[in-house]
Amino acid sequence: MASRRGQLLDGVLLLDKPEGLSSNHALQRAKRALDARKAGHTGTLDPFATGLLVCCLGRATKISGKMLEADKGYVATLRLGEETDSGDLTGNIVSQAPAEFKGVTQTEFENVLPQFRGEIEQIPPMYSALKRDGKPLYEYARQGIELDRPARKVTIHDLTLLQFNGVEAEISVQCSKGTYIRTLAQDIGRQLGCGAHLIALRRTRVGPFRLDDAVGLEALQSMATPQTTLIALDALPAGLLPSSTTQKDEL
Repeated sequence: MASRRGQLLDGVLLLDKPEGLSSNHALQRAKRALDARKAGHTGTLDPFATGLLVCCLGRATKISGKMLEADKGYVATLRLGEETDSGDLTGNIVSQAPAEFKGVTQTEFENVLPQFRGEIEQIPPMYSALKRDGKPLYEYARQGIELDRPARKVTIHDLTLLQFNGVEAEISVQCSKGTYIRTLAQDIGRQLGCGAHLIALRRTRVGPFRLDDAVGLEALQSMATPQTTLIALDALPAGLLPSSTTQKDEL
């Protein structure tokens, strides 16, 4: 019975979430690989997205609040010429550029980026987990219902073009909590006048944690002692945990 419940492990796992899994499914697989009793993640990634998922085990769950509030980093790929109802490749196309659309120039694309740097306002997408009357917005969206959503202020600390070919653009985004990269892609497309949606998203940073230090799920599952991948409580960046959390008598 004890082995089925798992070990009482304390620490942080930096997991590189694969494409096609929900954040919770990825967490549960990592939890089983570690034989951990208690684990949670600190910020959902859509199933099509990949990258850094900060998983907290045992007493390390005390950093969850700070991780939810932390700035994030992403590499996102936009496809120009089509807008979808979800803002990404999983949605239905709702508008398209004219048939003769061949893309935009790199200069045109870069010229709109300054409008999205610094503090901006975003209208949260209908396909989101935000709730109205106790029900997630995505449930309304699936019924074809669109509700008014108040704009929210977010901050784009850095927005840089990495690659561009006229119809697809890869950008690096460093942003505050609550930023919707799908909405950013959509708004950039509207500003360009051709529409756009997100076709790939990879989270590269959560607060002080970096994707470069993460382990892939398959690699974790194949390790003889995957517990060695955990960041111990006393090795976490300063200020993340209350000082008393590292005491042996606190559970």
